[in-house]
Amino acid sequence: MSEKKIIISPSILSADFANLERDIKLVEKCGADWIHVDVMDGHFVPNITIGVPVVKSLKKITKLPLDVHLMIENPDKYVEPFAKSGADILTFHYEAVKDCDVSALIRKIKSFGVKSGISIKPKTKPDVLMPYLDEVDMVLVMTVEPGFGGQKFMQDCAQKIEFIKNNSSENLIIQVDGGINAQTGKICVDYGANSLVAGSYIYGAPDVNKAIESLRL
Repeated sequence: MSEKKIIISPSILSADFANLERDIKLVEKCGADWIHVDVMDGHFVPNITIGVPVVKSLKKITKLPLDVHLMIENPDKYVEPFAKSGADILTFHYEAVKDCDVSALIRKIKSFGVKSGISIKPKTKPDVLMPYLDEVDMVLVMTVEPGFGGQKFMQDCAQKIEFIKNNSSENLIIQVDGGINAQTGKICVDYGANSLVAGSYIYGAPDVNKAIESLRL
């Protein structure tokens, strides 16, 4: 997998919210592939971040795909507004949906011409994803507890990547989010990840271009 291009998706959670356009154009110029947008509702996770109007505004200032991570309760309720606002990928949490509703939610996301993703929190075992690996476009493995930036990478969570890789097609995007830097990113890629989300490592770097490139090695 490391021979293939790694999709780098900088998280704007670590950007300067007063200068989002500047910071998005910076990572775009430095070679980012996607823009990762963390949506938090204050219920599923403790913090509250951005919503539909901001995603709609971001769509106007970047050509990069908007990789929207819904860390919210009742994600079904918000699929249509986020899809229509310009999200290119919509990822919901397995823990936020009843088992009987997961496949229906995946189909709903795809009905808007948007890629579908499913994410699991650190305490969730990867085998719960088995029924859905052929239905989704992407699996997002959280290697920190969702809701806060700048947390320490949990390597035991990264080990889930190998299980997912071994039970899915080679077309599945396996994304990792949480404590990603050059060292932890390599660990994830070695397990089989092909997309890395990084926030503070990229936006806190003295050289953003070098930080992004280091994640491809």
